[in-house]
Amino acid sequence: MRPLTDMTPKPLLMVGGKPLIVWHIEALAAAGVRDIVINHAWLGAQIVAYLGRGDTWGVRLHYSPEGTQGLETGGGIVNALPLLGDAPFLVVNGDVFTDINYGALIQAGLQEGVLAHLCLVKNPAHHPQGDFALTEQGLVVDHPALTFAGISLLSANLFHGYPVGSFPLAPLLRKAMQQGKVTGQQHSGLWVDVGTPQRLQYLDELLTGRGKVLSC
Repeated sequence: MRPLTDMTPKPLLMVGGKPLIVWHIEALAAAGVRDIVINHAWLGAQIVAYLGRGDTWGVRLHYSPEGTQGLETGGGIVNALPLLGDAPFLVVNGDVFTDINYGALIQAGLQEGVLAHLCLVKNPAHHPQGDFALTEQGLVVDHPALTFAGISLLSANLFHGYPVGSFPLAPLLRKAMQQGKVTGQQHSGLWVDVGTPQRLQYLDELLTGRGKVLSC
């Protein structure tokens, strides 16, 4: 996302008239979420200064700093576990945008013995190979057919025995898949991976009524 992120952290990039992360907070608040943990790294102090305690949106914001280099998704979650508690928690990547129904996802929860429930989408043009597949029984398997949307409901048990450090989430998910402990669903609505200035512009035009939804 450089040069846009040279002076501004990605979650604070403006899209549709407000920072990207504010869209997330508003959607979660509308779904009934009241406590939100925000992992931050590069220029993270700007995020804390801008969002504050969350009073504006009727939520309580908690912050989990990862240092300037970050801890990747897996390490970032382990670092934040003391703030998350023992119950299953929703994880939303800060660089995606979606109209998924968070309330329904949270209410469904995790089935007994399941460590993760993933949201999958059709493969976008920039990721044609995909990540995982969804079986007819609702299990997620390690076969590249659909793309992981960066949205999941996770159990703290998925991270049992992993120390704080930098590591990705995917290997943990694949291990749990081998044990049949990952379920999922396919989201057919709006989803945008805001990973480049071009996709940020596309989303901005979409949210301001100047663009049209492109098929993945």
